[in-house]
Amino acid sequence: MIIKDNLYGEFEVEPLIEELINSRAVQRLKYVHQGGASYLVNESWNVTRYEHSVGVMLLIKKLGGSIEEQIAGLLHDISHTAFSHVVDYALDYEEEDYHEKIYNKVINDSDIPQILNQYGYDYKDILGNDEKYTLLEKKAPHLCADRIDYTLRDMYAYKSINKSDIEKFLDSLIVVDNMIAIDDIKIAKWFVNLYCKEVTEYFMHPLSVYGNNLLVNIIKISLKNNILSLDDLLKNDNEVMDILKNSENKEVKDLLYKFKSNVILKEDKVSYDIHQNFKVRLIDPEVEINNSIYKISDVCEEIKEINKNAYNKIKEGVYLKIINTH
Repeated sequence: MIIKDNLYGEFEVEPLIEELINSRAVQRLKYVHQGGASYLVNESWNVTRYEHSVGVMLLIKKLGGSIEEQIAGLLHDISHTAFSHVVDYALDYEEEDYHEKIYNKVINDSDIPQILNQYGYDYKDILGNDEKYTLLEKKAPHLCADRIDYTLRDMYAYKSINKSDIEKFLDSLIVVDNMIAIDDIKIAKWFVNLYCKEVTEYFMHPLSVYGNNLLVNIIKISLKNNILSLDDLLKNDNEVMDILKNSENKEVKDLLYKFKSNVILKEDKVSYDIHQNFKVRLIDPEVEINNSIYKISDVCEEIKEINKNAYNKIKEGVYLKIINTH
């Protein structure tokens, strides 16, 4: 199987990876949007969990990761619900980790164990413990394939960076003691700025906040009134939206209609209709300088200021006044 990816180019993948990609569980992710309800208020914000999952797997492969780590990368988001982190807000999971809580159940109920077994793998030996895969996952503020891919993928899709930027960054990546680092301090600084832009300008974009807040309220009402069940949330975005649209609940219908309106928003900390807090996400990548590894903040004072400003903005959250919907 040949895979062509917008970020990483063309790769041939093993038959096992091909079968996993074609599984029902992975194919579902084609219709689960990374940005939650963002695509409902801006159709160009349409990156999916499928694109990201395949991308993470390919980046791990590009960096020399084992087949086991590639599998873990492909399947790391398999338990994300419809609309991704919107469900975390609806269910009050402040750490945005509901998908992690249900990961084993989703895997057990899927076709993944059978596929792995056919190739001589026990899924319990590979999945559910990302800490052993240091290319795939590292706790913030370190670099990892997951964090790198969603940043590059979003920012490329939304035209904040170009293919040349991506190629320069990828060429700068090195692996030292199973850890991803960057061999150029200027490029490391570029990525810190890009990551902060992802978090504070895209995740916290007023229109995205408005759409996600609207959908959170719809899901809460729908769960309370048995329009949706928790199991329904393991369907894809389109299937869940169809259930909502077919509901006779007036409150749900009225809220859904607001996705069709042209909303005018204003950031206002005094008189606001929506206040959204966010999980703190910062990056402080390792860089190689003269054959030694440092955190970039230890050798570049500007990074400390960039991250401090991002931290303060994230902790403050977004305050929105709805000026008009029509």
